[in-house]
Amino acid sequence: MENVTTVSDFFLLGLTGVQDLQPVFFLMFLVIYLINLIGNGAILLIVILEPRLHSPMYFFLGNLSCLDICYSTVTLPKVLINLLSRRRAISFLGCITQLHFFHFLGSTEAILLAMMAFDRFVAICNPLRYTVIMSPQLCVLLAAAAWLTSFFYALMHSVLTARLDFCRSHKLDHFFCDVKPLLELACNDTLLNQWLLSVVTGSISMGAFFLTLLSYVYIISFLLFKNRSCRMLRKALSTCASHFMVVCLFYGPVGFTYIRPASATSMSQDRMVAIIYSAVTPVLNPLIYTLRNKEVLSALKKVFGRKFF
Repeated sequence: MENVTTVSDFFLLGLTGVQDLQPVFFLMFLVIYLINLIGNGAILLIVILEPRLHSPMYFFLGNLSCLDICYSTVTLPKVLINLLSRRRAISFLGCITQLHFFHFLGSTEAILLAMMAFDRFVAICNPLRYTVIMSPQLCVLLAAAAWLTSFFYALMHSVLTARLDFCRSHKLDHFFCDVKPLLELACNDTLLNQWLLSVVTGSISMGAFFLTLLSYVYIISFLLFKNRSCRMLRKALSTCASHFMVVCLFYGPVGFTYIRPASATSMSQDRMVAIIYSAVTPVLNPLIYTLRNKEVLSALKKVFGRKFF
């Protein structure tokens, strides 16, 4: 019988073993994290303070900005500490907690993006009933459902991963704790964990992605075959372009990492892709929404004054 010892710490191998590159990575991730905090924090602040932005669209945008701040905070501070430290250890409890919140916030973002697409569908295809359908009560209910569903989904992963025995090695070939690299270290049967990762994670992410695409198909079909207005089509596509760009940035890397079979990609590829969805995408989201949205730019000027504009 294989000798199993209780794990107290995992050692994160990080992004690179080259010592000279670590200061470069530290500076890069520090700048990314600060831009994330400032950009998403500014959007969250104006959504709360500016009465003109108290609408369903900006309610969900505020949720997304709050989520992006938390999403990066789950991984980047620990990455920055490890880049300055020789002992890149994380406790077993800290590892499982990081895994839980990473999947919790990632799943919430997928569902929120689908809700934002549904909001645009109602606004464009049923404008006269928009305020009735997208009532404040429904918006709060939808947001609460997204956060709660994702919390229990992530709890499933964290509990099942915590119950595994890790006897092969305590060195985690990643820069944060995730399910796939942890399953590589487990010495007991991980078939259920892998099945849940592929089927449940795939169902939630692809289900939300399918609903998002369906909303856009209905929007374009409505404008082409019922409204038949090129001007309205251009205006609608311009309005939805920011959201669609965010959807592509989110689902591309996530699909590559979690929906493909574990054997189809190496861990080094997973690390590179993880940088995109854990660090780069949350930074790009506020830039995309700000640069393409006159209402947000106007609110930023009003709240923060002419000094920064």
